[in-house]
Amino acid sequence: MTWSQKLKEVVLTPNFMTVSRIIAVPIIVVLLMSDSRITTVIAAALFSLASITDYFDGYLARTRGLETKLGKILDPLADKLLVSSSLVMLVSLGFMPGWIACVIIGRELAVTGLRCVLIENGQDVAASWLGKYKVGFQIAAIIPLMLHYSYLGINFNGIGSFFLWGALIFTIWSGLDYFIKARKFLF
Repeated sequence: MTWSQKLKEVVLTPNFMTVSRIIAVPIIVVLLMSDSRITTVIAAALFSLASITDYFDGYLARTRGLETKLGKILDPLADKLLVSSSLVMLVSLGFMPGWIACVIIGRELAVTGLRCVLIENGQDVAASWLGKYKVGFQIAAIIPLMLHYSYLGINFNGIGSFFLWGALIFTIWSGLDYFIKARKFLF
């Protein structure tokens, strides 16, 4: 096996993709702290790439039988670190309201706790279609909010703000859905 084949084999493992998402977090934060046109484009591109790996790591784990206990713990952690750190940076830079970030991050923490309760009770904790829409809207909001400058006459901040409201709606809706479905395990 050649060096490039070995590298490809490692890079295409779900856990490698998950860890790379975690490693991307501080890089994105530093890029956003610089706040120039080039650093925000790089941060948005890196966030986009990291978001894409979220889909592929799960797909590879399921289709190739590569699911691990570590992966089941790290994957949602990586997702929450990526989204939460990006939201915190966007708030600190003044590109989104802090209360929306608090609602989104608070929901993530609450649902994570709820998932632990459900796992203890042997229940399925797979993401619902509402959760998938939530993630999609969050990503669709964060990328243009990271760009926030106008490029080619396109108001990326306005686009990001539009998707942010959708993310907020799906965040609340999916969180309520989780708690309503799990209410019998909470008391």
